[in-house]
Amino acid sequence: MTEIIAADIGGTNARFARALLDDRGVPTLGMVRKYKVANYPSLQACWAAFAQDEGGNLPTAASIAFATAIGREVVKLTNSSWVIRPGSLDKELGLTQLKLVNDFEAVAHAVSRLPPENLPLLFGEDRPFPADGGVTVVGPGTGLGVAMIAFDEGIPHVIATEGGHLDFAPLDPLEEKILAYLREKFLRVSTERVVSGPGLNNIYKAMATIGHDRVMLMDDAALWQAALDGSDAFARAAFDRFCLCYGSVVGDLALAHGPHAVVLAGGLTQRMRDLLPASGFHARFTAKGRFESLMKSVPIRLALHDEIGLYGAAAAFREKK
Repeated sequence: MTEIIAADIGGTNARFARALLDDRGVPTLGMVRKYKVANYPSLQACWAAFAQDEGGNLPTAASIAFATAIGREVVKLTNSSWVIRPGSLDKELGLTQLKLVNDFEAVAHAVSRLPPENLPLLFGEDRPFPADGGVTVVGPGTGLGVAMIAFDEGIPHVIATEGGHLDFAPLDPLEEKILAYLREKFLRVSTERVVSGPGLNNIYKAMATIGHDRVMLMDDAALWQAALDGSDAFARAAFDRFCLCYGSVVGDLALAHGPHAVVLAGGLTQRMRDLLPASGFHARFTAKGRFESLMKSVPIRLALHDEIGLYGAAAAFREKK
């Protein structure tokens, strides 16, 4: 067993835990400690607080997931003043081994190690991940996270991607109008302008403008709540359109990666779980012309874990030492 520190660093919260890795790289997390990023001037200061809470004597190996792209020289966290210099971070934290990953890359590492009970089937055939081939991992959040797990003789290799920045492709007249509306606001309309947490609000405002409907403006959190609980009919209509677009985008990504299996991840999709089966998500996912019958067979699973970022950061550690 190998003991490391796993960390999941976002713009609002930083989570830390000791993690034990077995000989297959499957992690077991210890007590999770959460800190408000705004309360600390730097990652080093927050790390010191964690070390104090743990009573000192931390492992000298760590794997850290950041909610931003990992650059070679400087990493600036979104919505935070923290600046990370990957080249010197190991020395600054007193580490002998350090792995850095993007937060959604960590999610894909988690998926590659989760047991079957944490990957319930939503659609398609109930079959295991392929021994050879790609698995698409997708999750809407602040943006649209996309990664691929490439299995080679049963061994998973996580490939980080920027699939959320592909061009949005409308499939009916309403989506053509939504695209035209968004083109007035953004230089380029990527898929995550539509399929993401903020994307629901973009759809909601676009549909209201197109139909000349009077609606109540809400922030993203309030709109999602109204859409999911059905308390606002127009919010639910926007959500229905969101599900259609979500299915289309995920189907395109699955075709690009090789349509073997798909895993939906993240808190938003977990909140949508009960509504997805009756939505248009799967109909759009499978609506790929000559590949429709193949797409109907593709297993689509939901990743369930309370601390998937931490678990994934720990699981990523064995990929490269």
